[in-house]
Amino acid sequence: MNPALDLQLKTLPSEPGVYRYYDKNDQLLYVGKAKHLKKRVLSYFNKNLSGYRTRIMVGKIHRLETTIVPSEYDALLLENSLIKEHQPFYNVMLKDDKSYPWICIKNEDFPRIFLTRTKIKDGSEYFGPYAKVRPAKVLLDTIKHIYKIRTCNLNLSPERIEAGKYKVCLEYHIKNCEGPCEMLELKEEYDQKINAIRGIIKGDFRLAKEYLINQMMKYAENLEFENAQFIKERIDMLEDYQHKHTVVNPNIDDVDVFGMTSDETAAYVNYFKIQNGSIIQSFTTEIKKVLEETDEDILEEAMIEIRQKFNSYSKEILIPFHLSLEIPNVKLIVPKVGDKKRIVELSEKNAKEYRIEKLKAVQIVDPERHTNRIMAEMQKLLRMPTEPRHIEGFDNSNIQGTNPVSACVVFKDGKPSKADYRIFHPKTVEGANDFATMEEVIYRRYKRLLDENEPLPQLILIDGGKGQLSSAVKSLKLLGLYGKITIIGIAKRLEEIYFPEDSIPLYLDKKSETLKILQRVRDESHRFGVKHHRTRRKNSTIKSELEEIPGIGEKAIELLLSKLKSVKRVKESSRETLEEIIGKSRGTKVWEFFNPSENG
Repeated sequence: MNPALDLQLKTLPSEPGVYRYYDKNDQLLYVGKAKHLKKRVLSYFNKNLSGYRTRIMVGKIHRLETTIVPSEYDALLLENSLIKEHQPFYNVMLKDDKSYPWICIKNEDFPRIFLTRTKIKDGSEYFGPYAKVRPAKVLLDTIKHIYKIRTCNLNLSPERIEAGKYKVCLEYHIKNCEGPCEMLELKEEYDQKINAIRGIIKGDFRLAKEYLINQMMKYAENLEFENAQFIKERIDMLEDYQHKHTVVNPNIDDVDVFGMTSDETAAYVNYFKIQNGSIIQSFTTEIKKVLEETDEDILEEAMIEIRQKFNSYSKEILIPFHLSLEIPNVKLIVPKVGDKKRIVELSEKNAKEYRIEKLKAVQIVDPERHTNRIMAEMQKLLRMPTEPRHIEGFDNSNIQGTNPVSACVVFKDGKPSKADYRIFHPKTVEGANDFATMEEVIYRRYKRLLDENEPLPQLILIDGGKGQLSSAVKSLKLLGLYGKITIIGIAKRLEEIYFPEDSIPLYLDKKSETLKILQRVRDESHRFGVKHHRTRRKNSTIKSELEEIPGIGEKAIELLLSKLKSVKRVKESSRETLEEIIGKSRGTKVWEFFNPSENG
C-alpha cells in the first residue's frame, strides 16, 4: 500500500457519504456509498477479505476520494448519479438504454391520445413509461373502443371551428369520432371523456364507469335502446379490463412494489406500480454481480434507479426483506400478511420467472456461461472449497442378497461421462450388506485412481443416508483422502443432503439446479446399477443349467450362448452344430447331456 493511501485511510470521516477508488492510472474503479465512511472503506482492507474479485479490485486501488452527505439516502442518490456518469468497471449497473413508450394526452383543444417514445415540454401529459409496448397498446386500444377520440392532427381552435375551416372525415362516418371539427361534439363533453380516460390510465375506473352509465341511462330514457346496448358493451369491456388488471383490493393506492431473486452471478428485480388496486406498471431487469454484492445492496441500488426511470414518487414501497436504508417521507414496508404480502409474492414470482427465461436463453446461446453459473452455485450451496467439475456417484443393487453389483457413474461439468462409468462386483462381502459393500467399493475405486495417478473427483455422491455415507468415509480415511474430496449422501425420502459428522441434513430448494444435478447423478447411478444387476441375474439363471454338464466350463458356455442365444436352442441343436462351436469332445458331452435316450 502506498503511503498516501495509508494516510487517507487513517483520516477517513465517520459521516455518511460516497467513496471512489482510483487505480495508478487515475481510472475510476469503483463508487460506493456508506452510512459510516470510515468503517465501510476500512472493511475493504481487512486481511480476511472474502471474494476473489473484491481482492483483485482492492489490489489495484492507488488512491481514494470521499464526499460527505447528510444521510445514507443522499449517499445512495449521489452514488447512483456518479455510476451513471462514469460507469466504473467494478460497479453493478442497470445497463438499459432502451427508449420506453409513454401514453401522451396532448396539450391542445380536443386533445389527442397516442403512444410516443419522445417527451416534449409543451404542457402535454405523459403517463408511463411502459416497460413493454404491448400492455400500453392494449390499454390504448381499450380506451379507443370505449371512447370516440379524434385521431387527426388538425388545429381545432375555437376560431377555426367557428370559421368552418374543416369538414368531417371518414373516421366520423365509420363512427370512430364524434366530429368536434364541425362542432358536432362540444368541448365540455369531450373534456369529460378525457378526464375519465386520465383516470383509467392511472388505474381509477370510477369516473369512466360513471360517465358511461350516465350515457347509457340517457339513451334508455329516450328509448334509444340500440345506443344503450352499445354503451352497455363498452361498460362490460371496461370491467373486463379492470378485472384482468386488478390484483389486490382497490384501497391499495399509489404504491411501489419490489420483488427479487438472485444466484451466484446475477440478481433479478421486478417492479410493480400499483394504483387503485391495479398494476399500471411492470418492469423486470437482470443485474450482473461484480463484487459479490449482497441482495440488500443490489435492491437499494435498483429501487433508486427504477423509481427514477419510471418517475415514481410513491410514499410507500413494499419490499421482500428489511433494508437499513431510510428514504425521507417514504415508508419501506415488509408486509407479513394480507393483500400487500400477496402482491410482494407476485412480484417475486415475476422475478423468478424472468430468471428462468434468461437462464434458458443462456443455456442455448452460451452453454459455457450456463455451466459456470451452475458450478459456482453448487460450490456455494454444498460448502465446497472448489467447483464440482468432476462428480462421481455410487449405488448398490441386489435382490435378496443375490448377484450384487455397485455402480459408479461420472459427471463432468454437470453432464454424464458414460465412457468413465464403472461396475464393481463385491469380493469381500457376503449377502446383502449395503454398508460393507459401499466401504469396499469406495476403497477399490480410489485406491486404483491413486495407484494409476488418475484425476480424483471434487465431489462424491453416495445414494443413501448417514449409514452408507459413514461407510464410504471410512475408506477415504484409510486412503488419506478424507477432507481432500467433498463427500455427501442423498436420502430418497425427502431428498436430504447429509454431510459427514453432521447430524442435521441440508434441504435444498426443490427447484434448485444444484439439487436437480444431484438427483440426476443419484438416478443415473441407480439406473446403471440396476441394469447390470438384472443382466447378471439373467445370465446367472441361464448359465445354471449348462453349468451342470460335466466337463463344460464357463468359456464353452459363453461361446454356446453367444452363437445360439438361449439354452433352449442349445438343447435343440444337432451334435454337429455343437461340435462346430465348441469342438468335438465338448460338443459331444453337451449333446449327450440333453439327449440321454439316444446316447443309451
